[in-house]
Amino acid sequence: MSTTPRPQKEQLYDLFSQIANALANPHRLELIDLLTQAPRTVEELANEAQMSVANTSQHLQRLKQARLVLAEREGVYIRYRLADPVVAQLWLNLREVAVRQLAEVEQALDAYRSRRHEFEQIPADVLLARLRQDEVVLLDVRPEVEYRAGHLPAAISIPIGELERRLAELPLDKTVVAYCRGPYCVIADDALEILAKAGRSVARLEAGVWEWQQAGYETVSHQFTQGVSKP
Repeated sequence: MSTTPRPQKEQLYDLFSQIANALANPHRLELIDLLTQAPRTVEELANEAQMSVANTSQHLQRLKQARLVLAEREGVYIRYRLADPVVAQLWLNLREVAVRQLAEVEQALDAYRSRRHEFEQIPADVLLARLRQDEVVLLDVRPEVEYRAGHLPAAISIPIGELERRLAELPLDKTVVAYCRGPYCVIADDALEILAKAGRSVARLEAGVWEWQQAGYETVSHQFTQGVSKP
């Protein structure tokens, strides 16, 4: 029986651990989450994550060293993007494991999204049926850059900061279904609160673009089409 080549095996597992170590920081996970929505500059990421540019840059360099993100120069700016769609899949899988294994995740989510049980949550299949029947309007309340990078078919873009002054653009006789970056994003809850106070019928789609894709549905981009059509 051959003996196990321990140094080579340890080197292999050390390489695996480099990915785990790069992700073992809440700020870097948030940056990965933001980059699943759209490529961004350091300054844009710092603004979204409410961190300093210097701190954001340090975290991005750590992710870059692990080859989880790529940096592309655009004039005087550096724009970051995920190195591969599998990185987004890894992030979704990590979240799923945490939800299954850590009861505290639900408690933390209730504290973060304190209004998440106040509004109707509509499943994807029901949403599609109601869209076909022209009963609802689908609203993407993320920043426009994220909408342009990829959005759900039939969704209209009104970023949360513009919603109050653009309420007249939404029909009065349909339920407004809002979505944002997925179940760990509060933006859609804020939008539903604004819409409900204005007397609109509302519901939330918990899925974001990546969750929608993983369910086998199509998403649309102004540059390219992502995902596959649901059979």
